[in-house]
Amino acid sequence: MTQVEPNEKPMQVVVRALSVLTCLAENPHGLTLHQVHLKLGIPLASMYRIVATLEHEDFVSRSPATKRFTLGPSAHRLGRTADYTAHLVEPPAPLIDLGSATRETVFLTQLIDSKVVCVALVESPHHLRLFVRVGQEMPLRAAASARAILAYRDPVLVEALLSSAPRDPFIESSPRDASDLIDHLSLIRERGFDICDNELDDNVWAVGAPVFDASGRVEYAVTLAAASARMQSPESRAHAAIEVLSTAERLSANLGFSGARRERTETEVADVIERHADVAALGKGSR
Repeated sequence: MTQVEPNEKPMQVVVRALSVLTCLAENPHGLTLHQVHLKLGIPLASMYRIVATLEHEDFVSRSPATKRFTLGPSAHRLGRTADYTAHLVEPPAPLIDLGSATRETVFLTQLIDSKVVCVALVESPHHLRLFVRVGQEMPLRAAASARAILAYRDPVLVEALLSSAPRDPFIESSPRDASDLIDHLSLIRERGFDICDNELDDNVWAVGAPVFDASGRVEYAVTLAAASARMQSPESRAHAAIEVLSTAERLSANLGFSGARRERTETEVADVIERHADVAALGKGSR
């Protein structure tokens, strides 16, 4: 246990320890004790006691070479999500082709139990790209990669999933309650794809489309995510959406789906995306 000085309240020690862990999480390359002290303003004597205790309990680790502290194994265990290893797959050829054609981050998500999880990923070669990792759980309300699946699932299941999902504080344009999201899911079915414009991450635009299996069931979605600066024009967004839809159709065919293909022109898709932008802007103004 950390020894508490007479002028240090126990709760203050806990808050400071959490601040140290948060600071190190935001600086994965590590920080020296003095750097953490400068960032947080915690007195060096208190800082030394806190870090020594965290190191003893494996919540932080110190490099013998650089003397920098990073998060330790105990801290990483706290943040570990469910093990989805059995569901992870090598990126299928259509996903690889999509990444090559667009040079953007593209990924496949799957509904596993009550979570939508990224199971395959092709990263963008651009320096500025979306941070997503294989095995990551996607928020049900604010991610096109999740909503493109939920739109085609049983409404009773969807309501149950939403009632148990955490209400993460995403930006105002995301559907806030279940009724708003149910309405949004009906629009996805009408369009055949979903748009996420600066909802999950600032300055990120994404488009997701469902993947059907042989029985017409949707357990997967394919998504493209890009920096908004590269998706400013209606033409670039429509082209990206068309590419995602084409990839979703190829993946569906690989799973044995033989349903009718819905032909779309880039002009039609651009009109749909523009209407989505207008509705989102209206929604922001009414909040």
